Amino acid sequence: MLELSINDSDRLVKVAHALSTQTRIGIIKLLLAKANLNILEIAEQLDIPVSTAANNVKVLEEAELIVTELQPATRGAMKVCSRNFDDVRMILNPKAYDQNTSKVEEIEMPIGHFINFDIVPTCGMANATGMVFQEDDPVNFYLPESRTAEIIWFRKGWIEYRFPRKLPAGAQIQSLEFSLEICSEAPNFNNDWPSEITVWINDIEVGSWISPGDFGDYRGKLNPSWWYDNSTQHGLLKTWSTDLNRSMVDKEKCSDVTLRDLHLEEKPFITFRIGIKPDAKHQGGINLFGKGFGDYAQGIVMKLQYD
Repeated sequence: MLELSINDSDRLVKVAHALSTQTRIGIIKLLLAKANLNILEIAEQLDIPVSTAANNVKVLEEAELIVTELQPATRGAMKVCSRNFDDVRMILNPKAYDQNTSKVEEIEMPIGHFINFDIVPTCGMANATGMVFQEDDPVNFYLPESRTAEIIWFRKGWIEYRFPRKLPAGAQIQSLEFSLEICSEAPNFNNDWPSEITVWINDIEVGSWISPGDFGDYRGKLNPSWWYDNSTQHGLLKTWSTDLNRSMVDKEKCSDVTLRDLHLEEKPFITFRIGIKPDAKHQGGINLFGKGFGDYAQGIVMKLQYD
């Protein structure tokens, strides 16, 4: 999330200007639907001249709303664009904001620190130096080396984590959020490989999201040099959240499950499970990225907002 304050007026003006035209909003929308597009693809989908697309991409890049990377093309190089933030927050009255904002407890869990699983091959995991163990034997997930994993994949089933519910006495939870980088799991990779991925919190199903594919269109920014070019490269940063009224995926309602349904107060920990339901329409598996793979330098991040 990009947080802007009126106290930094130069940056606020730059970002506001970048978001002030339908064309640039259209580019942001395209990059929400598809993680990466080059200038020609943007021009074609918005039906605008390539020069117009390039000029507007430059404005968004200067405002740091998108990032670009030059990649080899048939003739020279092409500029490939991807979004840099999922949310923009503008604070116009910092004093009021400081007084009214709830406190947040944030905990990041390495993806290798799972506490339970029930998975079906294909499956495996890797870290910064190589494969953690031979692929496609789920029993290997019990090995202590699994804690070093920075990418985990499986075709069916689920994997579960346990987060401490560490809050001051008397704290009232207002929202619970989990963010992580994920995509589908296909042989090698396949950008068009849908998978219905579901999250459970404290054994309660809170909502599903359909991953569009297993992305290998460019190398993940964090991938170690040994990682194979013809394999999964990156995912999308997705956020499941639950508040007093509903549950959401990336701020879009996915179910009527509320904090009350999760019974967070009953245990000193919160369980987070992610997987593929046996009856899911698209059973395309999961790739789960840690700090050392993909595009986002994080594991699974839990945020508890409380008063």
